[in-house]
Amino acid sequence: MRKLLPVVMAVIGLAGGAGAGFMLRPPAEAGPAANGAEPAPAGDRGEAAGDHGGSTGHDAGEAPLGHEYVKLNNQFVVPVMEAGDIGALVILSISLEVTPGTTESVYAMEPKLRDIFLRVLFDHANAGGFRGVFTQANSMDVLRLALREAARSVLGAVLSDVLIIDIVRQDN
Repeated sequence: MRKLLPVVMAVIGLAGGAGAGFMLRPPAEAGPAANGAEPAPAGDRGEAAGDHGGSTGHDAGEAPLGHEYVKLNNQFVVPVMEAGDIGALVILSISLEVTPGTTESVYAMEPKLRDIFLRVLFDHANAGGFRGVFTQANSMDVLRLALREAARSVLGAVLSDVLIIDIVRQDN
């Protein structure tokens, strides 16, 4: 009986999880021709959630203003030095807002972009940009501007903006 109880509990938990997943799944999207209804507006279909593992932030790859969002594959890890030692690590995720149809060329330039972004991030860290309340609008604007200028030196007019998607500071 003692050995049977954990197995029964696991089966109940698995069945409950599968049932909850089935009940909470998003509704299937039928095309407008299938049911004669108008398609839902873009904001109502959850397109902002997008493709988490891909290159764009939207299903069709385009934002409402005619831009694509290219998420750089890996995060950036920046050490914050204090008295000659690493006092903290700042971890950032960056996406680029580019003109439609240029995603592949951006990915082709990713090593160069990562190098130049790391230079900017290290300079920002060495200037004290990640100390104190580093998420204040002024401090973040300085960082975004520096990243945008650096990316434009590599990509040119293809780039519209640099977006800091995630930023975390982990103190040692």
